[in-house]
Amino acid sequence: MINADPAILKEFRQIPGVGKSIAMDLWNLGYRSLDELRDENPDDMYSRLEKLAGCHVDRCMLYVFRCAVYYASNDNRDPELEKWWNWKD
Repeated sequence: MINADPAILKEFRQIPGVGKSIAMDLWNLGYRSLDELRDENPDDMYSRLEKLAGCHVDRCMLYVFRCAVYYASNDNRDPELEKWWNWKD
């Protein structure tokens, strides 16, 4: 496994709701920049994370992924949509 680039992890932490652990999850899923999250499918990201973890991952992670993709895909963002909990089913 490649060691995570601290600058990229810091870039991921710009995303509301993304701290050190989730930034590392994004790295482990193969993302190397915020731009790579543009227009990704959060459901696919969540499924891949569960496979990577080898177990069930709390569904809140899906909501964070939805928020992260929204953040990366939009320059003009609604502040309410920058809150991961507003992405619940």
